[in-house]
Amino acid sequence: MAKLTLSLACWDYDRTRAIADGRVAVDGIDLIYHPLVVEETFFRMLRYQDFDAAEMSFSSYCRSKFMADPFIAIPIFPSRMFRHGFIFVSEKSGITTPSDLIGKRVGCPEYQLTAPVWIRGILQDEYGIPVDSVQYLIGGEEEPGRVEKIALDLPPNIRVTPIGPTDTLAEMLATGEIDAMYSARVPSTLGTRGVRRLFPDFPDVERAYYAKTKLFPIMHVVVIRRDVYEQHRWVAQALYKAFVQAQQITYRDLAEGAALKTMLPWAVSEFTATRELMGEDYWPYGFEVNLPVLETFTRYSFEQGLSKRKLDPLEIFAPETLEAFKI
Repeated sequence: MAKLTLSLACWDYDRTRAIADGRVAVDGIDLIYHPLVVEETFFRMLRYQDFDAAEMSFSSYCRSKFMADPFIAIPIFPSRMFRHGFIFVSEKSGITTPSDLIGKRVGCPEYQLTAPVWIRGILQDEYGIPVDSVQYLIGGEEEPGRVEKIALDLPPNIRVTPIGPTDTLAEMLATGEIDAMYSARVPSTLGTRGVRRLFPDFPDVERAYYAKTKLFPIMHVVVIRRDVYEQHRWVAQALYKAFVQAQQITYRDLAEGAALKTMLPWAVSEFTATRELMGEDYWPYGFEVNLPVLETFTRYSFEQGLSKRKLDPLEIFAPETLEAFKI
């Protein structure tokens, strides 16, 4: 029986590399793997649905549920990241504590990006900073001309304004034209011209956040184009199984101490410390184990005006991936 040929766009992660190089096969599928930078993958998938399956911003996916609903996700999370370390401030702003953000001008590459959604939610939940207490300025971080990939329809209390056509957020932060920036990327001006992190000790702050909440923020999911899924529903489970197998290889590689497989001198000790804090499977795939973080993000999406109602996590994922067989 001939295999189904499918394209998959996903960045070159250690946890997906075994799929990309063929060490892990996808049952019944001849996979064409496109190792693209995430911004290109998201843009092409959201605007043109260029691929059969793709890594996707969790926030963009949630917003797509209220539009044409062109995708269905599987509970695979190729990108997770704590985000306290991605709040950047200008010394000209006088911001030294989170409460100082209230009333300030805050840049975001896009309002709907997953990283700023998490940052705004964490600032509201943990530090009492209302989402509508700042003015958001939207545009390219390093290149001018960036726009929202998905059109916004926000409540009037949330103020979002595009920056000028030749401006960049990194430069505006350095000059003090914006007071702060929430982003998924470190600006090129960090450490120069008065640009610094709000939390200089962010690893300790993030560990304390996890110890308190047990939340490891999900940034990206894997989606299947709905027309592909409706024709071949078995693809959802086949892809899910392959991603899980590839991740297990990475766990074993990180634990290898005889000869380091990563170019980090203390990789094994960091791996051990992470497991001591977060558990052996500290980057879990699957639905049930991730329900608290899924509930938190869908609440943030609704509270920040990106979702028309709070999504039930059950409606986000292909039902075939919500449970597994047992022997």
